[in-house]
Amino acid sequence: MPTPPTNGTATSAPGPSRRRILAAMAAALPVASLPVLSSPASAAPAGAALPGGGDLGPNVVVFDPSTPNIQGRLDEIFQQQETAQFGTGRYALLFKPGTYNGLNAQLGFYTSIAGLGLSPDDTAINGDVTVDAGWFNGNATQNFWRSAENLALTPVSGTNRWAVAQAAPFRRMHVKGGLNLAPDGYGWASGGYIADSRIDGAVAPYSQQQWYTRDSSVGGWNNAVWNMVFSGVEGAPAQTFPDPPYTTLDTTPVSREKPFLYLDGADYKVFVPEKRTNARGTTWGSGTPRGESLPLDRFYVAKPGADAATLNAALDQGLHLLLTPGIYHVDRPVEVKRANTVVLGLGYATLIPDGGATALKVADVDGVRLAGFLIDAGPVNSGTLLEVGPEGASQGHAGNPTTVQDVFIRIGGAGPGKATTSMVINSNDTIIDHTWVWRADHGDGVGWDTNRADYGVRVNGDGVLATGLFVEHFNKYDVQWYGQGGRTIFFQNEKAYDAPNQAAIQNGDTKGFAAYYIADTVTSHEGWGLGSYCFYNVDPTIVQGHGFKAPDAQGVKLHDLLVVSLGGKGQYEHVINGIGAPTSGTTTVPSTVVSYP
Repeated sequence: MPTPPTNGTATSAPGPSRRRILAAMAAALPVASLPVLSSPASAAPAGAALPGGGDLGPNVVVFDPSTPNIQGRLDEIFQQQETAQFGTGRYALLFKPGTYNGLNAQLGFYTSIAGLGLSPDDTAINGDVTVDAGWFNGNATQNFWRSAENLALTPVSGTNRWAVAQAAPFRRMHVKGGLNLAPDGYGWASGGYIADSRIDGAVAPYSQQQWYTRDSSVGGWNNAVWNMVFSGVEGAPAQTFPDPPYTTLDTTPVSREKPFLYLDGADYKVFVPEKRTNARGTTWGSGTPRGESLPLDRFYVAKPGADAATLNAALDQGLHLLLTPGIYHVDRPVEVKRANTVVLGLGYATLIPDGGATALKVADVDGVRLAGFLIDAGPVNSGTLLEVGPEGASQGHAGNPTTVQDVFIRIGGAGPGKATTSMVINSNDTIIDHTWVWRADHGDGVGWDTNRADYGVRVNGDGVLATGLFVEHFNKYDVQWYGQGGRTIFFQNEKAYDAPNQAAIQNGDTKGFAAYYIADTVTSHEGWGLGSYCFYNVDPTIVQGHGFKAPDAQGVKLHDLLVVSLGGKGQYEHVINGIGAPTSGTTTVPSTVVSYP
């Protein structure tokens, strides 16, 4: 396996299959002995008012600087979660403001670590928050579903290692040193996302094939493979796509950071950052961040086992939702009807719809905040898993948009799952800020028709902005865009690996379904840094006509596009429509288009 260079030059990908050399992953290890803070929730009696606030549940572990044996607790949880790719364990590790010396918090699956200060610098770890790939023989391309937020790190070696793949956000972090995004030895890696963070030293992505960084500050950026995108990043490299493949926007048009839990004295609150336009740099570097603090007693603190009836009763009562770590089966949609409602998950809290239900629906109202949870499709087909705004939504929300942040969707992998369309955005002006919508290509319940999922994300609303859009492996279109005035900054895609033959993906006269489809009725749309890869490992002779389909309209403009054939397993004829050279043989070299039209 070639070792990528450590300078700023582009390099070819480090291997043909990229991630899924797949065996069934180990089940979760026996549950470690952890502090139990409460028992699971049960439904409230009919007509009874639900309480706001309360403890944070059995899978939230809270530390302060005087807590004994913090390292031992961290190691215990990591041992359980390191290889539990499709396990049921969910954990949030929360650190009260203060200084912690000599820690190495290794993060496994479904583990979130966060500081409880209003600023990252309130919670200082003289040590590391580490993600590596020892469990997978140095291959970091399956290091999914983990996160770090709101901490200041002074790495022991001077450089913190964060070797992740999709669904592993690094938000609101201050690294007083460098940040290495590749596994030890620079094995394969495929991430990733940074926002509202400051890295004093250089970021070294090495083998990372793609990455998106938003509204942050970096001390340098040392390498690029296929697609590195920056918006609003102080210290970002200049625009040079395709060689090196840097796409750089000076600002982010609209952004609003993810809500987060913090301590105000002894009281838990949720901070809801305000919207920024033409944003650049962090929200916290120049004093107190701007936004609103919500006391915890305005939240229904849900525990694993709470059902949809209970969650809806809390919402109807006017409470926000805090989903503590665990699994929540819902037999009907969780319905958010009130403007400015916050639904915040901790530790990858997971909603599983039963009986073909939609997991969560949002009314056509202002300012809803969905953040920090996973939706796992159930075995009975759901028409839609997440719906933001009802069909035909028409209200304008530009002044106070709904945001969907670190909300991840999965079909199959943890078991059989089916959904016709995973995420539907009907409300105008919605911001999708970092999502991974994934039809599983490995794990349990995986097969061309076993975890059938035709469409990933469908956007019907106008003025929708996606910042950090990862959508992979759908049977037909991965992204369909019907709304006007849409914008996407960074898109990463792989077509479905498991198509059995050319006929299975034939789309009328077109060979295959585009990864990113803009409807012919759309007259205004813009995108930057968009990539699609194919790896047809069942039938390597499959030809994909193009990665992108767009109308020939004056207001439709796409910048810095690429398609890649991974090791020659399938080929693209073009990049977009009939434009762009075909991919070539087994060389795993991107075909690029700098500007469309």
